[in-house]
Amino acid sequence: MRRHELTDAQWQRIEPLLPGNGRPGGQWADHRRVVNGVLFRARSGMPWPDLPDRYGPWQTVYERHRRWSADGTWKTILQELQIEADAGDPDGTHARQVSRQEWAVNIDSTSCRAHQHAAGAPRKPAADYPQKGAGPVMRPMDEALGRSRGGLTSKVHLLSDDRARPLTWQTSPGQRGDSPMFAPVLQGLRIRRRGPGRPRSRPDRVRGDKAYSSRDNRAYLRRLGSKATIAQPDDQRTHRKRRGRLGGRPPVFDKTQYRRRNAVERCVNKWKQFRAVATRYDKRDYIFNGTLTVTAITIWLRDTVQEPSETA
Repeated sequence: MRRHELTDAQWQRIEPLLPGNGRPGGQWADHRRVVNGVLFRARSGMPWPDLPDRYGPWQTVYERHRRWSADGTWKTILQELQIEADAGDPDGTHARQVSRQEWAVNIDSTSCRAHQHAAGAPRKPAADYPQKGAGPVMRPMDEALGRSRGGLTSKVHLLSDDRARPLTWQTSPGQRGDSPMFAPVLQGLRIRRRGPGRPRSRPDRVRGDKAYSSRDNRAYLRRLGSKATIAQPDDQRTHRKRRGRLGGRPPVFDKTQYRRRNAVERCVNKWKQFRAVATRYDKRDYIFNGTLTVTAITIWLRDTVQEPSETA
């Protein structure tokens, strides 16, 4: 095993989830070598043709990554890891203990500067792209690229748990605000269960910074039955006081709970250790989301899989 590659324990966890597992011969050969090649490229950010020869033909690595990004294979693997942790499997007992007390999530966004290689994707009609769900999400033809103060950027709006692991996210052009993406990101939170039962989609508490402080967002959380731990900016506080009784009561704010919002900042730090996340090199939004997903899988594997030396 080389640096940035999957350990034996991590590979055993995801191997049964890969397509074509157990079939002799055929097109799906050397899955582990290909997956390690995808991870090496995500960690180093190098162009696909520059992949080391030990990972095989770079066309094979790229094409499998592209295909699994399109058909949802990476996303399925991530969901299975989240289900195991939520169900309290041997490597997710801590997650089960936390869920008995309070299920809290943290929301934030981060900008990813787009490399010049990410630009130039041909524009196609919106009908040629799959819709990404309800809510005010960017137009599919934009490829989640836009102009902001930092130049051509993409923005990742994410939810993390208290262990700094990404739960779900949405990509948008870099100039898009955070508050309009609050509801769409929460709508994408669906942790399926083992056996019968609805997916977990309503956290007990949502923590966010001042960018998410709005009446609409707080009303949305009340409809969900979730507690809001969102800082209020000075201008909103001043406006409420100026209106007197008509301004209503100030929103409840728990400073102790707000300190735990740093989990989403630590999640971003983990994510951006991968150079292909810190800088976007992928032209297509769905491939960039596949890169985000495969790196999120690595974060979850490092957190949940115990190596033999750790259990000895």
